[in-house]
Amino acid sequence: MTRASHTFPAFLLLAAAPFSAGAAPAQVLFEKDVRPILKTHCFHCHGEDGEMKGGLDVRLARFILKGGKDGPVIVPGKTAESHLIDLVKKGEMPKGKTKLKDQDIAILEAWVAQGAKTMRPEPEKLGPEHAFTDEERAWWSLQPISKPQVPRLKFKVSSAQSMKMKPGIDAFIAAKLQEMGLSFSPEADPATFIRRTSFDLLGLPPTPQEVDEFVAAYIKDPEASVQRLVDRLLASPHYGERWGRHWLDAAGYADSEGYGEKDIERQWAWKYRDYVISSLNKDKPFDQFIREQLAGDEMVPQPYKDLSADAIDKLAATGFLRMSPNGTGETNDAATQNANIADTLKMVGTSLYGLTIGCAQCHDHRYDPISQADYYRLRAVFEPGFDTKAWRAPGGRLVSLLTEKEIAESAKIEAEAKKLDAARTAKAEEFITEVLEKELAKAPEKDRDALRTAYRTEVKKRTADQTKLLKAWPRVNQLSSGSLYLYDTTYKTKHADTLKKMAEEAAAVRATKPKQEFLHAFTELAKKPGDVPATYIFNRGQFDQPKEQVPPSDLTVLASFRKVEIPEKNPALATTGRRLALATELTDGKHPLVARVMVNRVWMHHFGKGIVATPGDFGQLGSKPTHPELLDWLASDFVARGWSLKQLHREIMTSRTYRQASTRDAMRDRIDPDNSYLSRMSVRRIEAEILRDALLAVSGKLNPQVGGAPVPVMFTEDGQVVIGVDTTDTAGRPSGKVIPLNGAEFRRSIYVQVRRSRPLDMFATFDAPIMEPSCDARAVTTVSPQSLLLMNSTTMRVHAQQFAQRVQADAGKDVADEVRLAWKLVNGRAPSEADVQQSVEFVQAQTGYYQKNPSPLEVELGAPSKTPADPAFLGLTAFCHALLSSNALLYVD
Repeated sequence: MTRASHTFPAFLLLAAAPFSAGAAPAQVLFEKDVRPILKTHCFHCHGEDGEMKGGLDVRLARFILKGGKDGPVIVPGKTAESHLIDLVKKGEMPKGKTKLKDQDIAILEAWVAQGAKTMRPEPEKLGPEHAFTDEERAWWSLQPISKPQVPRLKFKVSSAQSMKMKPGIDAFIAAKLQEMGLSFSPEADPATFIRRTSFDLLGLPPTPQEVDEFVAAYIKDPEASVQRLVDRLLASPHYGERWGRHWLDAAGYADSEGYGEKDIERQWAWKYRDYVISSLNKDKPFDQFIREQLAGDEMVPQPYKDLSADAIDKLAATGFLRMSPNGTGETNDAATQNANIADTLKMVGTSLYGLTIGCAQCHDHRYDPISQADYYRLRAVFEPGFDTKAWRAPGGRLVSLLTEKEIAESAKIEAEAKKLDAARTAKAEEFITEVLEKELAKAPEKDRDALRTAYRTEVKKRTADQTKLLKAWPRVNQLSSGSLYLYDTTYKTKHADTLKKMAEEAAAVRATKPKQEFLHAFTELAKKPGDVPATYIFNRGQFDQPKEQVPPSDLTVLASFRKVEIPEKNPALATTGRRLALATELTDGKHPLVARVMVNRVWMHHFGKGIVATPGDFGQLGSKPTHPELLDWLASDFVARGWSLKQLHREIMTSRTYRQASTRDAMRDRIDPDNSYLSRMSVRRIEAEILRDALLAVSGKLNPQVGGAPVPVMFTEDGQVVIGVDTTDTAGRPSGKVIPLNGAEFRRSIYVQVRRSRPLDMFATFDAPIMEPSCDARAVTTVSPQSLLLMNSTTMRVHAQQFAQRVQADAGKDVADEVRLAWKLVNGRAPSEADVQQSVEFVQAQTGYYQKNPSPLEVELGAPSKTPADPAFLGLTAFCHALLSSNALLYVD
């Protein structure tokens, strides 16, 4: 089945056909060819929002024919006499903006030359019902999802291919390949395949033992061994960590607010991160996963007390809506509040809708059928949780996890501690009185009573004479419980130490309180119908220029085939219920975007590029799907199988398409240079976090602990960001103190603190995104700082040292054995004998160098030890460093 016959109406294919400048185009019509150009470049000043510069409205063809204050701007059939054409060709319009592309000008000229025709009679006036044209409503991603028939191949494939082809994915891919004169590549060898699947599902390399076992099993039964491998990896707790990172990118996860120089930490954001990892490990149905993140709080009765594990899970999920940058902890004004809301809507739009909804904040979307009113209707869904009239700063949004019993217990303990505080205060007063009298004895007798009175008078109530008198006797003036140790040895050893001990006793009592933890959640305060905050369209997006009020709803362009209205208040809930209603609509299995967007994301992470190459933009400016029928087939199958992400992985990873080798050849590169149609597997570079995880795994240092508070990061004295506890003082001066992390420094990268202002150096160098507000698809660059970091950084030298220690411990002192093990750990396969020989010679040469040039080891924090290391160990370390810096580790075939 062809793309045109299944997904795209014929007129849309015609509309998509490009016009080249100077060419004689086919019939040009206003709705499908001209209006998109005018909407992008001209509506803003000529028709939209009542703006009519020069009295000209260009939203309808007949308005253009009517013209503006100076009369008609086009003469049908006569481009030379059409003022509009003259202005755009000279670049005088759009005024103050970039000149129209030659292709667009050619379309306008052709339209005028052909008589300025329309596809259908135009409306008498433009009301809301005419906000979008039929062509805009017919955009492919806004159509209902239907499960297409699996195509029949036009000619037979070889028996070697057909034996392993699956009837779904492979049939769609093979059909497209046949159209292009291509076929599948040979299947990847088993060692390559297990490495590929391990990195894809776990983000970690397979161990040599796992490789050997899989290769042996594959020889006996390829299909069964592949299925068992995929199932084993999906059952690993590391699966949730790997795929959790992908979703956290889309959600814009960060452990800091991302605002100003302070970039305040979000102490409890990690609860959301752990929710994501746990949900994916459990294979929580993705529709439920989405509903909980949008409206988990509306599924939990208020007040939030004595929360069950399920209620905690649902509230933690709403951290999704608290991930966007938020500066209101520093500057709580209307502009900062609205920036936080706008970033959240932008993130929701790209992650769930796959549309740039945020572009409609100030005006109708220039390319997609999303009006400005649509933007604010969607904002109205979330408005009650933000509520700019009763804004809650970050600290006011936290939900305590203490139970009522724990609160009572904590109060009881606090009462006991306060008794100790009171005893300490009394004892301090006794000591102060003793010291005061001794100090007063040193003053003239005539001044003693006045000094005593001045000292005992509250500071703000002292007279000028009292203040002057105390300044004349600083030892009296400065006396306090905190300064007793300054007066003499007796006070220091007796009084000050006694008070310190009493303070420690009170602190020890308080330490027995139940541990206080919070959720960084999105919640609505309970509201009566009349208390729900209203949402207004902002004139040109200016929050201080509200216009008409709008109700909550989904995108109105979908109203032709589904309900988009959202009830303003659910009477059964303490909250408005708006987000829960939207979440239910988005996950009903019939929404045209959500399932498509999700399966496309999964496809992207398996193949390096989505069926739609722009995962956050399924609109006009995004990429068209290479296999639209396959995308719909996957989406409908995903829903039919209960929104199971793990089942989707199985479907993809056991396919012939996924199991191909990545070997390139001239024919494939000529016909499909970007491998968009998958006649082979694409080679992919591992992400920044996965590179660090692989280094830890290969060196044997990886700490497998799952979940919990993030591993902190800090600045070094030379400005690098590394893992470690920040011990700088309030003035930013380093204390020099090193706080041990007790193995936490070897945890997986997903647990490293995400400070927007402090990306770990390795992450920043290898394209880890700064969440502003989120990331749809990571950039993959190849730049010199990456090679320099791998070759020269202290971090890499430490990894190489640890790797060499592991190799030496596991392989013994025979250099050839060490080389073989190191090679297998990094490459996932044994080296050839030629590789072994060359590697041994390299190690021996490096050993000789270090015999002549003694050198210390690098220790964990980068400071060199004082004793020169064993030259043989340093020689092996140099070889390990070379392996860790090689493309063999950086790339997955």
